[in-house]
Amino acid sequence: MGSGSFLKVLLNNFDVLAGPVITLVYPLYASIRAIETKSRLDDQQWLTYWVLYSMITLFELTFAKLIEHLPFWSYVRLAATCWLVLPYFSGAAYVYEHFVRPTFVNPKTVNIWYIPSGKKNVFSKQDDILTAAERYIEENGTQAFEKLISRVSRLTILYLS
Repeated sequence: MGSGSFLKVLLNNFDVLAGPVITLVYPLYASIRAIETKSRLDDQQWLTYWVLYSMITLFELTFAKLIEHLPFWSYVRLAATCWLVLPYFSGAAYVYEHFVRPTFVNPKTVNIWYIPSGKKNVFSKQDDILTAAERYIEENGTQAFEKLISRVSRLTILYLS
């Protein structure tokens, strides 16, 4: 009877026990691993997950009074988080590509932070040197980039002489 009641307590509180592991512990571990790799795909997966996790948390904070009356909410959240986290489903990438990105990145959508195109957008981030270099390589090829670097190197040597 002791092990049966332990299993019953475990099953009754599965969402409480598994929730933090699935929503925080594994994503933190995977995010750290993603930072240490050179792949942009895993970085995108985990950045996307954290954006969606933040949106879910904001939703819960906003509608806390309503959610407390839904006894199944914790299981719905657990299932949704599993779908977002598990690499087999790639749910975070799917939600981002089909819902979040078109809403925030698509220029055809109505933007509440609209600044007329004639004025400089003070909220936009300037490209850093690596992004600019990657874009130059994509547009002109690696040989053109190498020529540019050698030309700049020669000019620097002449300037410093």
